[in-house]
Amino acid sequence: MSEEKEKSKSEEEKAVKAEAKKEIVEERIYTVPLSRAWIMPVTKRAPRAIRILKAFIKRHMKADEGSIVISNEVNEEIWSRGIEKPPRKIRVKAAKDKDGIVTVYLAEGD
Repeated sequence: MSEEKEKSKSEEEKAVKAEAKKEIVEERIYTVPLSRAWIMPVTKRAPRAIRILKAFIKRHMKADEGSIVISNEVNEEIWSRGIEKPPRKIRVKAAKDKDGIVTVYLAEGD
C-alpha cells in the first residue's frame, strides 16, 4: 500500500514539474556584475548587490520591479560571506513565465 502511494506521489511531482516547465516562455543565463556594490560602505554591500541584481534582471528581461522573484539559493549565495563581502559577480538563470513573472535561479554547475 505505501509503495503505491509513494509511486503516485512521485508521478504527481513529475507531472507538476513538467507543467511548470511548459509555462516557461523565456529562459536565459546571465553573469551579473555586482562589483558596483563595493562602492557602498561595508554594512550596505549585500543589500546593494540584491538591488543591482534586480535592476539587471529588470533591464534584460523587460520585467516590472514587482514581478521579479529571487530564489533562496541566489540570496544565500550573495549573503554567503556576510553583509560586507558579497561576490563580485554571480551566474544566474532567469526564467520568465507566461504571466510575466521572472524567477532568478543559480545557473547549473555553480
